[in-house]
Amino acid sequence: MTKPEDVADVGWSNLSGKRAVVTGSTSGIGRKTALALGRLGADIVVHGRDREEGEKVVRRARNDGTEAKFVRADFENPDEVRELAREAKGGDIDILVNNAGGFFSGRRTTSLGVVPSFHINHLAHYQLTAELIDSLSAGEGARVVTVSSIEHRFAGFDLEAVEKSGRLPYVSASRAYRRSKLANVLFAKELARKSKEVGVEIRSNSLHPGWVPETGMNRSLPYPISSVARSFRHLPFASSVTETASAVLYLVASEETEGVSGEHFAGRETREPSGAAKDVKNQRRLWRKSAQLLGIEEPL
Repeated sequence: MTKPEDVADVGWSNLSGKRAVVTGSTSGIGRKTALALGRLGADIVVHGRDREEGEKVVRRARNDGTEAKFVRADFENPDEVRELAREAKGGDIDILVNNAGGFFSGRRTTSLGVVPSFHINHLAHYQLTAELIDSLSAGEGARVVTVSSIEHRFAGFDLEAVEKSGRLPYVSASRAYRRSKLANVLFAKELARKSKEVGVEIRSNSLHPGWVPETGMNRSLPYPISSVARSFRHLPFASSVTETASAVLYLVASEETEGVSGEHFAGRETREPSGAAKDVKNQRRLWRKSAQLLGIEEPL
């Protein structure tokens, strides 16, 4: 079976002594990525909501000779995100893959007064990164990859909509998802900019993973769209989980991307994100608003 580290041409990399945190790593892209990082020598922290699946990943990693632990956390709960960060610490963190997320329909909002897509896909990762910032800053050249989507191109930057989402009667699920994916790119760019500004060696990039019908995200899509989406795995433009995991590994383990920061990737190629995503004012405003919504200090 082809391994993602071989596809990324990083199978020779030695990550011994490094620590990696991969969110949403009980299945799909995250699982493939975490196990590959383990095979390359890194100690891994596996995250998800399903404890049984998480322990399966840990057992598989340990069978490969990897030091691994599972931490359960619901990303709608800021206290559980904080606990995940506490459990993940134990020295420098060299790799953080902000991968967890999904497409959420319905009319509800979370405890922070925002729709689940914005909370889970963006705010939880912002909070986790903030909680881990000292551990990321302590090492030499920590790498952070935030998984976004090409869907960010179809979203406008609208903080007013985010602020009012708790009072709106309904927010389109697709519109909310697109805004969260735009937030991922804005966040990754601002993390890169602020790290450079304060002299911290954190390399932050965002990634469009491609269309990956094998992932569990299709479970969140309404029927019959979910069924149609699963059938797309046979089409030539579809990406496999292995291919997508290889793109993440390229960003966190390749010498070619060692000094790269503030970029947006599609697979292993850089891509220009949308104009809204490149707007520095948008990046700064989202950074501040995210901290306010979470009730925490702005990192860096």
